[in-house]
Amino acid sequence: MIENKIFLLRRQKVMLSLHLAILYGVETRVLNQTVKRNISRFPDDFMFQLNGAEAQSLVSQNVIPHRKYFGGSLPYAFTEQGVAMLSSVLRSERAVQMNIAIMRTFVKLRELMSTHKELAQKLMELEQRIEKHDAEIHAIFEAIRRLMQPSEKPKRQIGFRVEERKAKYTAVKNRSRS
Repeated sequence: MIENKIFLLRRQKVMLSLHLAILYGVETRVLNQTVKRNISRFPDDFMFQLNGAEAQSLVSQNVIPHRKYFGGSLPYAFTEQGVAMLSSVLRSERAVQMNIAIMRTFVKLRELMSTHKELAQKLMELEQRIEKHDAEIHAIFEAIRRLMQPSEKPKRQIGFRVEERKAKYTAVKNRSRS
């Protein structure tokens, strides 16, 4: 449930204030008011407010059903550090438990991303090996094709041929008559 509420905005994994409010069991306006009262704890790399284009992007990706879902104002997006900071300003037991679950989810996502990077690296290495093998296989096929082509000059056949023998006999006979 939590993984589905983590989005990539401005090249950062974030959670929206409206989703965090639901998870923490408080109203969105209460969460926003608490954050505004403690704004010094939330620098730009912990939290930012979405702009209109980002909000529209979330609607077009079916992350949210409609812009009215925001309730008239653009939501805040909290990075992993911002979510951790929320636990210091929202002190209910549910907020603490949800914060632990959210932190575990962020860690899990980070581990998955690391695994994907390792897989991507191995895939790239495999592609390079295959490309090398492809070039070698291509060279083998070219060599086979060249061997299969007829040569440009006709080869003299080995062995005795009657026509050739008759021509030589006739030539020798004609010389001796002369």
